[in-house]
Amino acid sequence: MIIIPEWSDLMKFFFTNIASELKEYLKDNHDMDQVRGRPFHPQTQGKIERYHRTMKNVVKLDYYYCPEELESALEKFVYTYNHERYHESLQNLTPADVNLGRGELILKERERIKHKSILSRKTEYQKLKLQKRKINLTLN
Repeated sequence: MIIIPEWSDLMKFFFTNIASELKEYLKDNHDMDQVRGRPFHPQTQGKIERYHRTMKNVVKLDYYYCPEELESALEKFVYTYNHERYHESLQNLTPADVNLGRGELILKERERIKHKSILSRKTEYQKLKLQKRKINLTLN
């Protein structure tokens, strides 16, 4: 007769053994501490869940035949996510721009370019309007 443990027993085993070993490994080898979200503040968990889903969707596009390939793909994803991918919640800046203090400078430059473009469009519109008037006056 085979005895199959109940789901709750499996979860107890996981959380008491595997999770604690992982926690110790991360602390000892990578100096990482466990961080918990604020109670009654689900947005915090939502952000990390969204990050994990994005990472999973990108990384699952390829097959990896050894752990080093997967590690390399994850490192590439993290770099791209932090340095090349614009985040709408950060006013379309990258996290690296914000963390390195370049955010304000970039936003000011965007505003300058936007203002210059609007002035250029207005000037072009006025020129076109004048040309149409001249054509109408010569036809009359």
